[in-house]
Amino acid sequence: MLTLGIETSCDETSVSVTEEKKVLSNIVSSSVRLHKRYGGVVPEIASRSHVEYILEVFKTALKESHRSLKDIKLIAVTNGPGLVGALLTGISLGKSLSYCLKVPLIGVNHVLAHLYSAFLNEDETLSFPFVGLVVSGGHTALFLCGKNYRQKLLGQTLDDASGEAFDKVARILRLGYPGGPVIERRARLAKEKDSVKFPKTFLGKGSLDFSFSGIKTAVLYYVRDRVVSTSYIVHSTSYEMGSAEKPLINDICYAFQENVFNTLIEKTFLAARIHRVKNIVVGGGVAANTRLREKFGEASGFSGNVKVYFPKKEYCMDNAAMVGVLGEELYKRGKRSGLYLSAEPNLEVVNVK
Repeated sequence: MLTLGIETSCDETSVSVTEEKKVLSNIVSSSVRLHKRYGGVVPEIASRSHVEYILEVFKTALKESHRSLKDIKLIAVTNGPGLVGALLTGISLGKSLSYCLKVPLIGVNHVLAHLYSAFLNEDETLSFPFVGLVVSGGHTALFLCGKNYRQKLLGQTLDDASGEAFDKVARILRLGYPGGPVIERRARLAKEKDSVKFPKTFLGKGSLDFSFSGIKTAVLYYVRDRVVSTSYIVHSTSYEMGSAEKPLINDICYAFQENVFNTLIEKTFLAARIHRVKNIVVGGGVAANTRLREKFGEASGFSGNVKVYFPKKEYCMDNAAMVGVLGEELYKRGKRSGLYLSAEPNLEVVNVK
C-alpha cells in the first residue's frame, strides 16, 4: 500500500510517501527561522508558513518518490495534538486529495507517531511489548505498548515538557531559540562538570510522572544569585553576558541537561521494571540529542537485559514519514476517519489495553 503522509502540527511542513515501512520520500520545510526572534513558536506565523509551502512540499515529495498520484492508496494526516491553524492546513490538503483520488483518509495522533517512529529503522527489528518515551517540545509521556499498536499511558509531565524546559532555560541564559541544540552544544564544552548542581523534583516513590518547572526555576535562581550578582548587568529580568562568564554558562548547561536526562532515564527504566518489559523506545525531538542517546545506552548496559531503540535523528523531529507509516498500520487494523475528520489541538492518546 502506497501511503501519502502529511504533518503540519507545529512549525514543520512535511509530506512523505511510504510503502509498508519503507520511506520513498520525506520532505520537511521548517519555519523555525521565523520564530527565533520571538523565542518560541508563534501560531499565526506557523500557520501562514504552512499555507505558503505545503503545496511545494507535496509536489517535491511526490517527485522524489518516483510515484504518481494515481499510485496513492491511502492519505494519513496528523489531526492533533498541535496548533489548530497549522493542523487545519494539513487536514485540508488531506481531505482534498482523498476526495479527488477517491482513496481513504485516516487521522493520526502526533504523539503516537513519535512513539512508533522507531519502526522506520529498516535495519532493526523491534518487537512488542515495549515501554515508549515521547520527549519533545510539547510532550513528555511514558506508554506501555502492546501488540497490534495498543498502548496505555503510564505517566506524563505535570507542567513543562522536557523540550519546553530546554527552550526556557536557553532563554534565561540568553542562548537563543530553539534551546535544545544550543544547550547540547554548550554542555559539551563544560570544563568543571561537577561545579554546578541542581535539585531533582521528587513526585513520590514509584511515580512515573514528570515535572520540569522546578529545574527551570532552579536555573533562574542560580543565574540571579550566583552569576548576575557578580558579573552581569541586571535590570529586572534583563541582563548582558560578559565573555568571562561564558565557561560558567557551559557548566550550567551541562548540569541542567544531566538533571533532566537522569530523570527521564530513571522513570523509563522504572516503568520497564514494573511491567517486566525488555524493550524501550525513545522518540520525539529531544531524542535527537546525542548525550541522551549515550546515557540511555549506558543505562541499558548496566541493566543487562533491556534494549533501547531510537529512531534515526531525521525521524525524531516532526516529519510525515512517521505519520504515513503509523497511519497505514492503523488502517490495516480497521481504523477509519473519512472526510469529517477535524483538527483536535488537544487530542489525547486513548488507552487501548
